[in-house]
Amino acid sequence: MSFNHRDEHIDENMLLIQANLDDMNPEWVSYIMDKLFEAGANDVYVVPIIMKKGRPGIMLNVLVEDGRLSDIEGIIFSETTTLGIRYMHASCHRLAREFERVETQWGTMTVKVGYHGGKLVQFAPEFKECEQIAKEYQVPLKLVYEEVRASFRLQKIKNASS
Repeated sequence: MSFNHRDEHIDENMLLIQANLDDMNPEWVSYIMDKLFEAGANDVYVVPIIMKKGRPGIMLNVLVEDGRLSDIEGIIFSETTTLGIRYMHASCHRLAREFERVETQWGTMTVKVGYHGGKLVQFAPEFKECEQIAKEYQVPLKLVYEEVRASFRLQKIKNASS
């Protein structure tokens, strides 16, 4: 089912897939994550864990629509060292999202904005744009983030008083 991301909604029929990974080179994780996202995963994250007999491991977590299970399973079984997968049914409440533009000393930048019940509750600068500016102008990434956030707040105050 496809939703307009500008509308707040709940995604039903989602699966949280987990696989414990040990005896695997952790450098493989980013490659595996990229493949899972390309196959339609909504979210992918890893958590360090201690497995039986005190062995270090990684718990791979993948959030995906249940209709994509077969593709995700194929990647996990072929690209990792796991011998088994756990599935949990999940629903995800997603905020309404928009992208807004804001002026900074480095030019116009993008901010992802989240709304709950029509009210602004989250906003964050787009990472790749901030990273590019930090590299191009040789300034700390956190400085770029701070300025984009401050510029966005100021823009919202100005718009509210207009």
